[in-house]
Amino acid sequence: METRQLKTLLAIQSHGTFAQAADVVGLTPSAVSQQVHALEEELRVTIFDRSTRPPRVTPEGHQVLEMARDILRRAEDTKASLSGDQIAGTLMLGSVRSSALNLLPRALIQMRQRYPALKPSLRVSLSTSLIADVAAGRLDAAIVAEHLGFPSALRWSPFLREPLWLIGPPGMQAVDPIELLNTRPYIRFRSAVPLANLIDTELSRLGVVTNDVAEIDTIGSIVTFVRQGLGISVVPHVALQEPEDLGLSRHPFGSPQVNRQIGIVERTSSPRAEIIGLLHGALSELCGEYGVDRDATS
Repeated sequence: METRQLKTLLAIQSHGTFAQAADVVGLTPSAVSQQVHALEEELRVTIFDRSTRPPRVTPEGHQVLEMARDILRRAEDTKASLSGDQIAGTLMLGSVRSSALNLLPRALIQMRQRYPALKPSLRVSLSTSLIADVAAGRLDAAIVAEHLGFPSALRWSPFLREPLWLIGPPGMQAVDPIELLNTRPYIRFRSAVPLANLIDTELSRLGVVTNDVAEIDTIGSIVTFVRQGLGISVVPHVALQEPEDLGLSRHPFGSPQVNRQIGIVERTSSPRAEIIGLLHGALSELCGEYGVDRDATS
């Protein structure tokens, strides 16, 4: 098994056909086919079902492709380490669909400018899937909300601790937040994520009965609906960073005001700990007054 064969496999998957992959890796289609056949003979599996057009990856082939990605990434990281350039290679990163996600591109751009040999690879998914992939080594780290039941082999370090706000349209008369929640049309954040549960739990604890006019699964859309006057809602501070949000009415949500945390989960013995620490620092800095220093959580 050679790395050039593994690179060819990934090119076929990415580009769909042996011919297109051949152009990418600089070989003839016949040479690409020979590489795949040799690898299938060595592993004693069928990687591509050639009876379809384009060829379809078999179940065994998916396992081989996952192995190929892991081997090539480890080889790249080892070369970077041996050359003395630790801030290099590929950082396999996951993230939940959080309102804090808008911080991540800015942090990754900063990292790329400071460390041009570092190549981030991002996947957005659900927290349970991301946590499992970090534990299994398929991801180096993931950005997830505070979560119950992290495996003991993982470490979660918050970079953001922010308040939740009860928001209303511009010009809404300031009254008691409990009265607002009981009397005004309410836009509910409905999603299978910790933030939604955090908000609903506090609403229940406060004993309010909301007059729901909408259920929406993205915080950004909720802010837009509130801005246009449909109703009131509860959102995290990081969701209110656009200039047009400055005019929204804001009241502390909860008694005392509820906070939520977002952080990075990684393996406790991660070989990418230095890079993950730098990313944590960049994210914490972008969070401003609500950023959490990594050393403070160790």
